[in-house]
Amino acid sequence: MITVYGLMKLGFKPYTDFELQDDGAGTYIKEWTSASPQPTEAEIEVAHAEWQAEYDAQEYARNRVTVYASTGDQLDMQYWDSVNDTTTWKDHIASVKDQFPKV
Repeated sequence: MITVYGLMKLGFKPYTDFELQDDGAGTYIKEWTSASPQPTEAEIEVAHAEWQAEYDAQEYARNRVTVYASTGDQLDMQYWDSVNDTTTWKDHIASVKDQFPKV
């Protein structure tokens, strides 16, 4: 299958090097404008699989972003931790990292 992510993993830029289209029978390269040779569908599929593996490996990071306190709130925690000799900020960060560990 031809995907934009596979082509991008190979170093090509959408709308600069190529344009994809799907008329209902599957995605195909509508226009190839790169000076480099057009990759085969098999090369694109391998590159897409590599991209997918890298994307999947970063799921923990995407999940952490949704539960971390805002930057302002974290700065506030750090300030009050320094004033009150507490560990609120460190505890918050540790709980998020525990909830979504790096694999």
